[in-house]
Amino acid sequence: MVWWYWMVLGLALLGAEMATPGGFYILFFGLAALIVGTLAGTEVVQTDWLQWLLFSVVAVGSLLIFRGPLLAKLSPHGHAQPDIDSIVGETAIPLEPLAAGEIGKAELRGTTWTAKNVGAEPLKKGQRGKVARIEGLTLWITNE
Repeated sequence: MVWWYWMVLGLALLGAEMATPGGFYILFFGLAALIVGTLAGTEVVQTDWLQWLLFSVVAVGSLLIFRGPLLAKLSPHGHAQPDIDSIVGETAIPLEPLAAGEIGKAELRGTTWTAKNVGAEPLKKGQRGKVARIEGLTLWITNE
């Protein structure tokens, strides 16, 4: 292939990476195309099959080697999921009366949750309850 085809392809792939939400897959193919274009332009690699082979090896190799560390460096907490248990001990407000052991709805952090009253006393609508634990997407709440 003509060297400037590789350069155009590389720039187009880099532009596509910027236009898509960050997965950092296309980036490495764009960089590989720019590398092959540079090598073809300086006549280091002349045959088409070798250019395509080099493009494939550089793209896949750099993707496997550099994508993980790049994501870890750019992500403030790596790939860790947010700690949902951090809401244990916070205050949830029942949106309906909840008898002891009954399941209903409660509000916490502006979101409606399924809530179970695990206390011995009933909870009234609007009464403050303390989150004792979380099981799946159900808050276990008690009287404060």
